[in-house]
Amino acid sequence: MALCSSTSLELKNPFIEGTKGKIATSKSFLRVGYVAKNEKSCCCNGRKVAVSSHLMPGHLEGSFMGKKRLEEPSQKMDFVRTLLIDNYDSYTYNIYQELSVVNGVPPVVIRNDEWTWEDACHYLYEKRAFDNIVISPGPGSPTCAADIGICLRLLLECRDIPILGVCLGHQALGYVNGARIVHASEPVHGRLSEIEHNGSRLFDNIPSGRKSGFKVVRYHSLIIDSEALPKELIPTAWTSSSTHSFLESPNSGLNLDACKNQIRPSTSSDTFSTGSHNGASWSFSHPGRMQGGKVLMGIMHSTRPHYGLQFHPESIATCHGRQIFENFREITEDYWQRLRPRSTFINERNVHYTACMQVHVASQLFRVPRIGSLVHKEDAQPFKEAFRRSQLLGNANVNCLSISRALKFPESSINVRHLKLKWRKFDKLAARVGGARNIFNELFGACKAENTFWLDSSSVEKKRARFSFMGGKDGPLWRQMTFRLSDQSDMDFKGGGYLSIKDTQGSSESMFLEKGFLDFLNQELLSFTYDEEDFEELPFDFHGGYIGYLGYSLKVECGMLSNRHKSTTPDACFFFADNFVVIDHLNDNVYILSLHEESTTSIPWLDDTENKLLCLEASATRKLGEQASPTATVSPYKAGFLGEKSREQYIKDVSKCLEYIKDGESYELCLTSQMRKTVGDIDSLGLYLHLREKNPAPYAAWLNFSNEDLCICCSSPERFLRLDRNGILEAKPIKGTIARGVTLEEDEELKLKLQYSEKDQAENLMIVDLLRNDLGRVCEPGSVHVPHLMEVESYATVHTMVSTIRGKKRSNVSAVDCVRAAFPGGSMTGAPKLRSMELLDSLENSSRGIYSGSIGFFSYNQTFDLNIVIRTIVIHDGEASIGAGGAIVALSNPEDEYDEMLLKTRAPASAVIEFQ
Repeated sequence: MALCSSTSLELKNPFIEGTKGKIATSKSFLRVGYVAKNEKSCCCNGRKVAVSSHLMPGHLEGSFMGKKRLEEPSQKMDFVRTLLIDNYDSYTYNIYQELSVVNGVPPVVIRNDEWTWEDACHYLYEKRAFDNIVISPGPGSPTCAADIGICLRLLLECRDIPILGVCLGHQALGYVNGARIVHASEPVHGRLSEIEHNGSRLFDNIPSGRKSGFKVVRYHSLIIDSEALPKELIPTAWTSSSTHSFLESPNSGLNLDACKNQIRPSTSSDTFSTGSHNGASWSFSHPGRMQGGKVLMGIMHSTRPHYGLQFHPESIATCHGRQIFENFREITEDYWQRLRPRSTFINERNVHYTACMQVHVASQLFRVPRIGSLVHKEDAQPFKEAFRRSQLLGNANVNCLSISRALKFPESSINVRHLKLKWRKFDKLAARVGGARNIFNELFGACKAENTFWLDSSSVEKKRARFSFMGGKDGPLWRQMTFRLSDQSDMDFKGGGYLSIKDTQGSSESMFLEKGFLDFLNQELLSFTYDEEDFEELPFDFHGGYIGYLGYSLKVECGMLSNRHKSTTPDACFFFADNFVVIDHLNDNVYILSLHEESTTSIPWLDDTENKLLCLEASATRKLGEQASPTATVSPYKAGFLGEKSREQYIKDVSKCLEYIKDGESYELCLTSQMRKTVGDIDSLGLYLHLREKNPAPYAAWLNFSNEDLCICCSSPERFLRLDRNGILEAKPIKGTIARGVTLEEDEELKLKLQYSEKDQAENLMIVDLLRNDLGRVCEPGSVHVPHLMEVESYATVHTMVSTIRGKKRSNVSAVDCVRAAFPGGSMTGAPKLRSMELLDSLENSSRGIYSGSIGFFSYNQTFDLNIVIRTIVIHDGEASIGAGGAIVALSNPEDEYDEMLLKTRAPASAVIEFQ
């Protein structure tokens, strides 16, 4: 296309920083497929990939940007339109959130293989739909075509559009202009470095140098070789080889609020500064060359408005990250306003807005009201992603966000119905009847507690959890849903699976769900209507609905194309709970609730349950709710469990993970394993009651699906995701674990060791940024925040490092949409999530099954609360299994990782051997 073709020009360019008069041109051509001698050849999914020569035409002569600066005063645009290229990364939507706030309108996000070059030219040049481009981080290397997609050609051809590349995007900018991509001296992931820069416009109002307060987060294994930097590229930022953890000592922590707001006086944007700004200087002799020992952290093109950053400005722990994006917006504004008369440019932008980019009906369904009547694609993107995935899976009807509900009312297995809620409250009753354990035993413990549930906040200290929910096979609306994914293989997965539904009368039906379980669950929840006044006085968010689990293999409904292993347990199993009990541990109150159809007149279950509660006396029952004295935990092998991997094999797999990390394939890999023991006809409820005494946890659970011969005894300390009635999403990932000490002094020492561990902080930070990304996909721009970062919580056997991420859900996404955007929990996968799960599937010997999935509820009023299934005993067909693992990062030691994995199995394994 003519608009995208290369031309040779010689123009004066007063817009590029540090340039005056004519730009020196280069006639050198990039050597196609050139990789440094010490690099491995690019291998993608087991096959070598070469960058085709037509994508790498080399350095074209001259400058493209033309036209002298206009004399009219510069005015800010109302908004800036960004095309954000996602390189299949797990931090892209953190950039999305930042750009949404800075630009005044959300960017359009496309995957790097979603558009053809003709598509890109159409929107960038014919429709003039964008003002700039941002290229995201991602796994792999820019030398691998499958990793970088269309980005190389954008950098080559779009010489007249401002582009910012982050991490992989930064490396792509270097590679496409002739730089070598080499291994860094060591991989750096989730660790901080102090940055010095040259005062270029991208760093306006940002300090520079040691102790200046400009610390940034790095996630990379590869770098641009600064020793052989082409003359077309100018280094703009660099750091020493030393790194820092987020918290370095009790007296020298990094103040997050302070680092976000630190600024320095702006320096001239037209000349390079080589001194320090508000900090000690690293000497820098020439703006085009670096001294030895420095790692290149930023570059810019000498004749094009193209910039690169090796670090991650979007990370929660990077100081002045938003200022960088604001500076890029200003660079974009100045570039376009100087290039064309403002009045003409604004008219063109309004005419050629992104409304034409919508997919089918998506343009009518998803709008961003902040821009008046203008339609934007950001809400249509999940639809496009699902549509693209449906093509890959051979199912053209699959869609994301259940768009069909905006066109017609969804079909449902229980039909559309209006639900009413009746409830009663008993003040201060819980303690008088012996606590939650006595209540469960009395109401639901008969007949081996078949078909019962208990979301059990058995650890309520420090307000970690407040409510417990319990129930059984009662009212007329009760039913059990069991879902199994269809048979699949790596090469051929058509999606969908088989659902069976059984009701309280024993009748059952089966069906094949072509669109999968999550789509079905979404339609089920959307089919209910209700009156908010029924529950507005209740202090909790579950008012009836589905309680059960999502297995880890449902990742194929959340972006993964296949599962390597088939789970022996159902991939999802839920009760529809219509009659249940809630315990408020904070106020010691008990609630009984019954959900029914509007036509129902009497509810005998409420009367019967009230009578049972009032007759239950704590003195008539053993004080089972009292905590037993702590006992020493034992190794799972001493408890008779057999690991699916030997110590040697697990250590070998950790080493493989470290190789993947070194090659840039992942930042963090959460490797897991399973241990199993034959237990026969064990008293599963008794085992769970023993486990909750030995290892109480805020997100514990008991589930008994007796029709599946399946019991789950869970003592999880980790919340995956919660959506409350106010539309607030919350995630609480755990990364970083250490054993408790024997004495108080030793225990405090171990706690501090965890708090200031560089490795554990790096693990936690990577997952925090990943969860921010996942929430950012479905939350209002600018609403995602981290109120608690890397706090240490103590449990019966371990200390853990916990962070909290929150955001405001967008009004046009459902509860299930939020889960789909974040499942499986990032603390169980690593980052980037999709690539990491692919690698883990290749390393692990069996399906994780229920382990690594989520247990919790979906209320009929579109709230939910789900845990991460860890510290859990799954009893199925007479066998007990325990899953455990740990996050592998660049700082990991294989032997230590094996020991940590065993540590996490000790509490559940000990409960089994003690109970037997």
